[in-house]
This record gives sequence, C-alpha cells and structure tokens, in this order.
Amino acid sequence: MKTKLIALAVASLLALPLSAATYDDLINSAKMGDTRDVAQIVQRGASVDSSDAEGNTLLILAARDGYLELVDYLIKAKAKVDARNSAGDTALRLASFRGHLPVVQRLIAAGAKVDMPGWPPLAYAAYNGHLEIAQALVKAGADVNLASENGHTALISAARGGHIEIVKLLLANKADPNKRLESGETAIDMAQRNQNTDIADLLLKSGGKSGKSATIEIK
Repeated sequence: MKTKLIALAVASLLALPLSAATYDDLINSAKMGDTRDVAQIVQRGASVDSSDAEGNTLLILAARDGYLELVDYLIKAKAKVDARNSAGDTALRLASFRGHLPVVQRLIAAGAKVDMPGWPPLAYAAYNGHLEIAQALVKAGADVNLASENGHTALISAARGGHIEIVKLLLANKADPNKRLESGETAIDMAQRNQNTDIADLLLKSGGKSGKSATIEIK
C-alpha cells in the first residue's frame, strides 16, 4: 500500500505543469552540459526542443559548446537537428564554427543539413581553420561553392584566414577560385590583403584572378 502511495505521489508531481524556474534550470543545465539534469527535466514533461531567449534550443546549446554526451542524448530523444536560433544558426553551423569535430560527426550522422541559407557550416569551418571538420562536411556532400549573403564562400574564408590546407581541400573538390564578394573581391584579393602570399600563388595556379577591377564604377 505504501509503495502504491509513493508511486501515485511521484506520478502526481510529474503531471504538474512545469514552472518558469524549471525551464530556467533546464536551459542552465544544457549550458553546463549536464545530461542527467536535462534528461530528468525532459522526463518530467519539458520539450526536448526548449530554447532560451535567443532561440537556442537545447541541442544548439550542447553542440555550440561541444557537449557530446548531451548531444547524443538529445538526438536520441528526437530533438530537431536543424532548428535555428534567432540569428539563423543551427547546431551544425555553430559546432563547425567552434571546432567540435565529434559533435559535427554526430549531427551529420543524424541527418543535419550541411547546406543552408546564410553562412554555410563549411564556410564557418574554413573561416576558423578547422580542417577535419571541413573534410567531414565535404565528404557529407556540402556544396563547396555555396556562399553567405555577402558572398563569402568557404574558399574565400580560408584564403582570408591563411588556412592553406583547407584551400587545397576545396580546390581539389572543384571550388571556384573566382567567386566574388559583394565588393567584387575574390579569394586571391583576400589572400593578398592578409599577406597570405602562398595561398595567393596557389589560387593563381588554379585559375584564380583578382576581382578588384569589378569594383570600378563607370559613370
């Protein structure tokens, strides 16, 4: 009888609406990578796709900070892998930007989109020089020529940052060296501006050209 009463009491607690404080605890637990606490609150009825004030879902928070165990739990709990925050970032995009390779691999395996409007994950990885992540994204079928709103491709990003191994990877996978930014500049221009002469030479040998002349207006 006592056991039944305890079970009923627990069931009653689980049936109660979750408070705002509980959701705050959920978000804070995700930010700390506390899989156990997140799982307990989700089991009490919180949505696995709960988000903070900036629209970061639990999965985005976990992926952003590289919490692989929590990412695995959320994927198994059917969290939306392509959810976007208010800035348009997804879990894969932020994991790619911050260099969390195991998280990137899990998200790709879970079916996360490798191409999307805005800054592609590949351009984010290239910008920060994360070669292994760039390799994983290319292998998963990422479009090497997909550009952000202002024209940044992965190749332009890698050339700007001086990441020659990523430049080689992208060129080997048919990246166009003559894609232009809104300013008209190409990857060669970005490499030269940042004194990455070895990359500029490599791009030149691959058919790259300066796009600076495109910025001249005829009146």
